[in-house]
Amino acid sequence: MDFLSFILLCLIVAWISIHALYYSFAKRSSNPTRLPPGPNPFPFIGNLLELGNKPHLSLTKLSQRYGPVMTLQLGQITTVVVSSSAVAKQVLRTHDQFFCNRTIPDAVQACKHAKYGMPWLTVSPTWRNLRKICNTQLFAAKVLDANQANRHLKVQELIADVKESIVKGKAVEVGRAAFKTTLNLMSRTVFSVDLADQNSERAREFKELVWSIMEEIAKPNLADYFPVLKKVDPMGIRRRLGKHFQKMIDLFDRMIVQRLESRKSRDYVTGNDMLDTLINMSEEKNEDMDMAETQHLFLDLFGAATDTTSATLEWAMAELLHNPEKLSKAQEELKQVIGKGKPVKESDITRLPYIQAIIKETFRLHPVVPLLLPRRAQADVEICGYIVPKGSQVLVNAWAIGRDPTIWDNPTSFIPERFWGLDIDVTGQNFELIPFGGGRRICPGLPLAMRMLNLMLGSLINSFHNWKLEDGVVPEKMNMEEKFGLSLQMAHPLIAVPIKY
Repeated sequence: MDFLSFILLCLIVAWISIHALYYSFAKRSSNPTRLPPGPNPFPFIGNLLELGNKPHLSLTKLSQRYGPVMTLQLGQITTVVVSSSAVAKQVLRTHDQFFCNRTIPDAVQACKHAKYGMPWLTVSPTWRNLRKICNTQLFAAKVLDANQANRHLKVQELIADVKESIVKGKAVEVGRAAFKTTLNLMSRTVFSVDLADQNSERAREFKELVWSIMEEIAKPNLADYFPVLKKVDPMGIRRRLGKHFQKMIDLFDRMIVQRLESRKSRDYVTGNDMLDTLINMSEEKNEDMDMAETQHLFLDLFGAATDTTSATLEWAMAELLHNPEKLSKAQEELKQVIGKGKPVKESDITRLPYIQAIIKETFRLHPVVPLLLPRRAQADVEICGYIVPKGSQVLVNAWAIGRDPTIWDNPTSFIPERFWGLDIDVTGQNFELIPFGGGRRICPGLPLAMRMLNLMLGSLINSFHNWKLEDGVVPEKMNMEEKFGLSLQMAHPLIAVPIKY
């Protein structure tokens, strides 16, 4: 580095430091005595070093020292972390009107996604309209009931793919198989086509693209902690995410344009998929379809639905193989209720309480979004005698709540039986279990996710005599390490061998 570059670097560091120190002093002096407790911040960087590469775990350990509501100074950003169900209830329900908007990561400014993406929009008429579309056109009970046959077909294709693996003597990469099924289900629901072709190469590419998006969004980003750096995107996260977003947007754009052209034909028959529904809604209003809004809606639906559903199913199967006695109980329930080897239907799920309990227990131990999407305080709010200051970022640690020993006996053990006779569900009413969030920002795809997870898990278990781990790995030696992203993945993909009847 030459002398001029060195001087320039020093000036930049000094400029950022002055901004950060001034900002931190101003924030602390506003009401320092009533902030929730937390570790002492270092000058300039605050508590950034406390996060580590698994922030959900690091924040859980800190909460054990400082309490269920604590403050961290992440660079220039005052962040309040909630780690108990009681405090989560105050944030997500009691004071939801003050916490319903988001802290916007700099990364999602890519391709103007923060302007159109439903998870990041402020509560506004645009956001309400998108929620209405999801609630009435995609995830309403009557719509899901009408599409049951479609889901059963996709799950049967999943089972057929697994059986083909048996014939070829190949093990099954569970997460990949589940991803392909979920991707095709969503693409059938939205476009009436399968995006994953027969050899699943497109599914593999799409999975890598979705994971890259989730990973980039979740990466610690200097631009989020030091707003003065937003213009320069110092870590290149926004640039990389923009490329990933654009690939998906280009795909959706081709599908939409093709459909608009097809509808010009006199013999075109309007279908009941989501794209036709959205076009019909625009025509009824005598408006052109808002292409950007539609593209970003599909981006959210495909990104969230495919990644989180497949990750949860992979964790559920991993826990069952890690705890063979639980797998035996599930097999016995299916044998008694459905019959060995018979197809599982959605109408059967209410008679399969142990399968439902397995999904709930998987959500408890492995919430796919361990730190719920960040919220932003719209005003000073008093919680537990402390002040959450206006403008601060609020994180709800769903992972910590799911392992809270004051709520759960043996919290680190996989015990689906704990949910027998326990009136707790995942719909945002019970804050001990909030994998989908809560309040008005609860994930709109919850109804579809629950149907798919129970159906896929029951089908994978009941369609085969048993499952075992690849290469003679014993359950006690399984690698259950987590990989942190916006969604919580298995660090090492689950590869298992089905045994046919």
